[in-house]
Amino acid sequence: MVRERVRRLLLKFPDALARVGLVSRGRARDTFELAVPSMVSAGIWTVLRITDFFMVSLALPDAAVAALEISFQFYFVGFSLAIAVSSGTISLVSRFKGAGDDDAADLAVKQSVWFAVLISLPLTAVSWLFADELMGLLSADAAVVEFGAAYLQVVMLALGFRFVSMIGSRGLQGCGDTVTPMYVNLVVIPINIVLNAVLIFGLGPAPRLGITGAALGTAVANVFSATVFTAIYLSGRFPLRFRPGGTQVDLAMAGEILRVGLPLAGRRLVATLGRFPFLYLLGILGTPVVAAFAIGRQVVQLAMIPGWGYATSASTLVGQRLGEGAEDEATAYGWETVTVALVTQLLVGVIFAALAYPIARLFGTASVDLTATFIWVFVLGIAGTSIAQTLEGGLRGAGDTTWPLYGMALGTVLRLGLTVLAVPAGLTVATVGGVEFAPGLGFGVVAVFAAMLVDMYSRAAVNAVRFRSRRWQAVARRSADRQAASED
Repeated sequence: MVRERVRRLLLKFPDALARVGLVSRGRARDTFELAVPSMVSAGIWTVLRITDFFMVSLALPDAAVAALEISFQFYFVGFSLAIAVSSGTISLVSRFKGAGDDDAADLAVKQSVWFAVLISLPLTAVSWLFADELMGLLSADAAVVEFGAAYLQVVMLALGFRFVSMIGSRGLQGCGDTVTPMYVNLVVIPINIVLNAVLIFGLGPAPRLGITGAALGTAVANVFSATVFTAIYLSGRFPLRFRPGGTQVDLAMAGEILRVGLPLAGRRLVATLGRFPFLYLLGILGTPVVAAFAIGRQVVQLAMIPGWGYATSASTLVGQRLGEGAEDEATAYGWETVTVALVTQLLVGVIFAALAYPIARLFGTASVDLTATFIWVFVLGIAGTSIAQTLEGGLRGAGDTTWPLYGMALGTVLRLGLTVLAVPAGLTVATVGGVEFAPGLGFGVVAVFAAMLVDMYSRAAVNAVRFRSRRWQAVARRSADRQAASED
């Protein structure tokens, strides 16, 4: 009864958008109902990240906050690959389910799990053996390197388990079940937050581990989450099943996961690797700039939460409609999901802009003005991020993942090109083959702000142009033809 009342209350939002003629009521409701559980899941993961930054900022100096931001970029290399593989999973599962082929959907999950094992093991080994060296690439601050290496070594131990959780969640979402992953996260994330608090601050009999405690709490929670999803898939009571026996490898299906996933991996890696030189340049401007950026980015991730939910909706609904052969309906769902996402995120963004200063003070940073300004800049870019994120979801549902990679590459190049202008004039930022590069013009953080906005809106433009072209429909048709040929 309570759940139904909450559902009716939430549906007033898409209904209101339909009444003013922005969307059709049926599509908006489908989009919103699928998105809300994904928003909750994304939201609690974002709350976890923000809580980590908040607790570390209270327990340790700004160098630890900067270290958390930098070390997480290395973790995000593995996480990006997990997202790529799991996105290949949701693309295949949604289309197989739309076509009524449950066995193929189950097998797609199994292929993804094998990819997870192959990718995660070497990344875990490298981060354990070379954590100090990796951190030293991006920071000359000894304290930042020490804090970051301690975090990176421990958190990467559970990368494989994070892979499994992502695949489990995405597979169910591809079936239209966004509620079960939400419930899993509602259990796992509070456990993670409590563990982090206990281990960071040394509450009760626990030792005070500082930043290492944040990593250990996250690692334990990732293991628990993977265990829960494994139990769900083995139970046989959900839309997908993991069958330990039977076919282990289907080369055609594995190839399709790679075809969908590799551009996504490239897109994520471009984003992650692009942040390395970006953070390096921010580090030249000073550790307080890195810390202010890190806090601002984490805070505004809360405003980005609806975009993740709507991107999942777009992937599922576009993929399922294409599986049914309804290309015009898939297109309509894509655009209307963008409309609902934009309205939602702009409303949330206004709230964060109004609260920028109180939020910055809450984190106890010494650079309140700078942190609040970074929050405002991120808010100004919300519309671009919303469009890029949601349309990427629609393209992913069709298996067309190459153009989001192009958009990310363009945005990254433009962001770095503008950011170097922030560096003091005449300062050498790199030496290659004996040649010194000193491209800075001394524009300071203003150039950084401009770079961030250009990045966000250029990605939106590329994805919008691709989706408008409808060429992604042909990509989906070719994928279906390849799969059908492999089964003959």
